Amino acid sequence: MTQARWKRTAALATVAALAAVPGLALAHADATAHAHGWTQGFAHPFTGLDHLAAMAAVGLWSALTQRGARMLAAPLAFAALLLAGALAGAALGPVAGVEPLVSVSVLLLGLLVASRQRLAAGVAAAMVGGFALAHGLAHGAELAPGAALAGMVAATALLHGAGLALGLWLRALAPRWSRLTGGGVALLGLSLLTRAVLA
Repeated sequence: MTQARWKRTAALATVAALAAVPGLALAHADATAHAHGWTQGFAHPFTGLDHLAAMAAVGLWSALTQRGARMLAAPLAFAALLLAGALAGAALGPVAGVEPLVSVSVLLLGLLVASRQRLAAGVAAAMVGGFALAHGLAHGAELAPGAALAGMVAATALLHGAGLALGLWLRALAPRWSRLTGGGVALLGLSLLTRAVLA
């Protein structure tokens, strides 16, 4: 087995193994309801691979397919509509069917990264904004409005920034790895969707 093939296999195996860990896969599966502090809100997206992967993938996809200020359209739309969804989730409580939607968003974002599918900046922003609403509903059912949601939005911006930085690096130095990275995210999304449907 060549070194490149071994690296691809190892990366996919790692993603699959992480997806199989129930406590890591879904940030909101065992989260404390209605966390109030900024620190709790900031940490929340980092406690589940579904949210972490989706938020980073938004930045990654934007960097791979957009140029200049248009790279910020999808991340800004995601952050804004994540907050809107979280406020709705805080008011409504847990919403039935949101877990499969979150999983589908991870799957589709992974496929978009892997394919490096280019869309107009406004279309990309509208699409990821729809994904963000689902993520916001999931977060908002667990985080109280105020400091916790502000922390969540700050963490989201950080993850988008990390995705943008990774995307710019991949675009310049290792374009083939973007397909592997996107494939790993898509595999995670498929695993999460399967679990959500069978739960």
